Amino acid sequence: MPILSPAELLASLARDQRLLGLDLGSKTIGLALSDVSRTIATPFDTIRRIKFTKDAEQLLAVVDRQDVGGLVLGLPVEMDGFEGPRCQSVRSFAANLARLRDMPIAYWDERLSTSAVTRTLLEADSSRKRRAEVVDKMAAAYILQGLLDNRSGFT
Repeated sequence: MPILSPAELLASLARDQRLLGLDLGSKTIGLALSDVSRTIATPFDTIRRIKFTKDAEQLLAVVDRQDVGGLVLGLPVEMDGFEGPRCQSVRSFAANLARLRDMPIAYWDERLSTSAVTRTLLEADSSRKRRAEVVDKMAAAYILQGLLDNRSGFT
């Protein structure tokens, strides 16, 4: 299945299927799940990256257990709108994953997601250790919530 626009992704889902948001980092993959009404994104888990095959295996196990109908991958676009090497890495991950499973995937601009989450955690006076434990899955929730909140703007 080709990469879809956010509107196409939402239209492709069966009733009560969840979305899984991903914040792809070089060392971890943050995961967030939507509720079945696709209104609220909740931080879910973090996968420690090993190699693509193992990472995909863990990710697809979550997809199966949680009745996930589609993926929202954070696309780390530069502040000037340029797509650098990190965007290419995310696009490669999506293409490789699409070869393993026919599942709708959409990208969501994740500019400043980690910064926003880190700022929120600092304001909540979270310890450095606690921030390190939750920042990736919270960034995934920030990405997924962005798509969910903006769905009325899709045409």
